[in-house]
Amino acid sequence: MVPFVRFRVFRGLSRLRKSLAAMSSASSPSRKPGFVAAVAMGIASWVADLGELIINWLATLGDIAIFSFRTMVWMFTRLPRRETLLPAFYQIGVLSLPVVALTGTFIGMVLAVQSYDQFAMLHLETRLGSIINMSLVRELGPVLAATMLAGRVGSAMAAELGTMRVTEQIDALSSMGANPIYYLVVPRFLACLLLIPMLTIMADFMGVVGGFFYSVQFLNIDWHHYWSNSEKFVGDFDLFSGVFKSLFFGAAIAVISCHRGFHCDPGAEGVGRAATNAFVYSFCVILILDLFLGIFLGSVYNMFWPQPVNLL
Repeated sequence: MVPFVRFRVFRGLSRLRKSLAAMSSASSPSRKPGFVAAVAMGIASWVADLGELIINWLATLGDIAIFSFRTMVWMFTRLPRRETLLPAFYQIGVLSLPVVALTGTFIGMVLAVQSYDQFAMLHLETRLGSIINMSLVRELGPVLAATMLAGRVGSAMAAELGTMRVTEQIDALSSMGANPIYYLVVPRFLACLLLIPMLTIMADFMGVVGGFFYSVQFLNIDWHHYWSNSEKFVGDFDLFSGVFKSLFFGAAIAVISCHRGFHCDPGAEGVGRAATNAFVYSFCVILILDLFLGIFLGSVYNMFWPQPVNLL
C-alpha cells in the first residue's frame, strides 16, 4: 500500500512540474519565460522536491514500523536456535568490550581534566568524583556505548545483510521456506537488546576507574573524599536510568541496521551506502531517544524524590 501511494504522489508532483513547464513554453515559445512564470516554476520545483523528501521519510518510517512489528512477532512466536544466537552474542557483545572499555576509560579521564579547573576555583576539588561519576552513569556511559555499538556492529550488520540481499542469499532463504527475519534479524536484535546493558555497565565502570585514577594520581585529590562524595551524590536511580536508556538504544540500532541491510540498493555502492546510513540514522535516533527518555526519567525522579541534590 505504501509504495502505491508514494507512486501516485510522485506522479502528481511530476505532472505539476510538466504542466507548468508546458504553460510557460506555450505562452511564449520564442522567448524566455517571464518573471512570473520563472518564479512559479521555481516554487513548483521546490514544493515537488520538498514533497518527495517528506514522502520518502514517511515511507521509510512506515517500512521500519512494519519491519519492527514483524521482528517482534517472530521474537515472541519462536525463539531462535542456539546455533544462530550464540554467534550473534559473540560478535555483538564480546568483541565490542575492548572498544567500549577503552572509550569509557578515556572519557572518565577527559571529564577529570575538563572539570578540575572550575572545581578548583571554588575549592571543591574533592567533589570532582560526584560530577564525573554522575555524568558517566546517567548520560555519557549509555550514549557512548550505544555510539560504539552503532559504529562497530550496526554498520557491520547493515553491510553483511546488504551483501546477502545483493547476492540474493535472502531470496534463497525465502525460497527454501525459511523466514529471513526470523533467521537473520531476530538473533541480532536479541543480542543488541540484551548485551548493550552489559556494555553500558562496562563503560560506566571503566570511566569511573579512569576518572579516579587521573584525579588521584595526577590531580592529587584525596581518594577518600573522592569516593565518599561519589557515594553521597550518585544513587541507584542514576545507574538504573543509564541502563534503562541503553535498552532502547540497542533496540533502535538493531532495527535500523537490519532494515538498512534488507533494503540495500544493488551493487557495492549500495552496500556502502547502507552501512553509512545505518550508523548515521542510528546515531540520530540515539540522541533523540536520549532527549525524550531523559525528560521522562527526570519527571519520574522528581515525582519520587522532589528534593534536588545539592552538590555544595
